[in-house]
Amino acid sequence: MRILAIDIGGTSIKMCLVDEKGQTSEFSEIESGAKHGGPYLMDNLMSEIDKNYSGFEAIGISTAGQVNSEEGFIIYANENFPNFTGTKVQAIFEEKFGVPVKIENDVNSAALGEKKFGAGQAYADFLCLTYGTGIGGAIVINSTVYKGSKGIAGEFGHLILHPGGEKCNCGSIGCYEMYGSTTALVSAAKKVDPQYDNGRKIFEGLDNGDSKMEKVIADWVEEVAYGLTSLTHIFNPPAIIIGGGVMEQERLVEMVKTRVQAMLISSFRDVKIVKASLGNKAGLLGAAALHLPTK
Repeated sequence: MRILAIDIGGTSIKMCLVDEKGQTSEFSEIESGAKHGGPYLMDNLMSEIDKNYSGFEAIGISTAGQVNSEEGFIIYANENFPNFTGTKVQAIFEEKFGVPVKIENDVNSAALGEKKFGAGQAYADFLCLTYGTGIGGAIVINSTVYKGSKGIAGEFGHLILHPGGEKCNCGSIGCYEMYGSTTALVSAAKKVDPQYDNGRKIFEGLDNGDSKMEKVIADWVEEVAYGLTSLTHIFNPPAIIIGGGVMEQERLVEMVKTRVQAMLISSFRDVKIVKASLGNKAGLLGAAALHLPTK
């Protein structure tokens, strides 16, 4: 089966063909144009498919935003995707290309990708978190993403861990992602030294002996561990898979594991904190997995 997998982000759209074994081919990446609005994004994407892809038997789509995967539309997209809320993506693509189409939220897709082809293969149940601009979450139970009553469960980034703290974009105060996201890490580093305006520079500074970054990173790891400890105590999962660009740093994952173990009630310490293994292909492979058996 040849599945066209699509991963829609605020900056870029990634695409490739995927087979049943997770083998990818014909990878491409374009600017999403999301800032120009949902209709522009959709037209841009369909034009790109017309030009570069043919012979696929299904389409799987991973996208930012809240998704009704049963009916195939966008429940809510933030200001990075104006006029995308309400877009009936599945119906539009099925009419255009005449093949089955499935759509899922990006973090749920990443979790499905890890389950089918990556670090989640050994687990029927696990949590998945991605650390980036915010913190995304997914809950996998019996090899299936648990979605809650409205299909939007897993908003781990909006656990309130600091009552009276910083205001989040969601409108609440003290959300996890205001302290544990990569955005929060970079913000803290820039307060110490403005040159540290991205994660790569922060770790380069650490490697070059900047002791100030040691404290910044240690404080941020503490925040990450607060959330993971709380989630472990709530769900008692056998494993938590953590991803996002910053978590490609193996030493960072080890630091997180150490802090979580120190915070957990002893009876919960058998949880495995596992680094995501699929990198930036997780969403694509998860989108393809929407058309494949989950177990």
